[in-house]
Amino acid sequence: MIRILITDDHPVVRQGIRQILDDLEEETIIEEANNARELFAKLHKNDFDIILLDISMPDRSGFDVLEEIKKTKPHIPVLILTMYPQEQYAIRAFKLGASGFLMKITAADELLVAVRKILKGAKYITPSLAESLAQSFEELDESKHTKLSERERTVFIKIAQGKSIREIAEDLLLSEKTISTYRSRILSKLEFKTTAELIRYALKEGLVE
Repeated sequence: MIRILITDDHPVVRQGIRQILDDLEEETIIEEANNARELFAKLHKNDFDIILLDISMPDRSGFDVLEEIKKTKPHIPVLILTMYPQEQYAIRAFKLGASGFLMKITAADELLVAVRKILKGAKYITPSLAESLAQSFEELDESKHTKLSERERTVFIKIAQGKSIREIAEDLLLSEKTISTYRSRILSKLEFKTTAELIRYALKEGLVE
């Protein structure tokens, strides 16, 4: 019996993943979580053989969630699913303990292969991603945003997406003063003076669409 937890805030995406996983030969129990809060509530009650985790969630950064999963239940492998450019995020995901990284646009073709491989205790990385990482690792490591902490990265992305200080504070359950402090720290670390410069940088690096 294989127990799988799908964490994604889009019901249609979760349903599509379920349909793909139906082709697994083994008997499976599949549970779903809409956000980080639901994920950890389910982890508190049950153990899982694998977690499928979207990077972008409404209440917390997927990277923050991944980091916490690996601290609290390090034995559970996590397969990251994302719409974001793979080169920008894969290195961080693997450094934080992910067992695999998969673009959602290729999930229909590769998801079963990835899940089977990870369930056997291996890591999963596509050949195209492996080649991209080999070519761009040095460049990515020198990017300005690698200086940011995980929480700073989360605030940075939300600012770059055009969210206001108030909206970010509500998303992350923090005070507006705390978010303003993060913003000042981010601008300092990235050597920018304005939010407009920050947004242009994020777009150039492919961190937001």
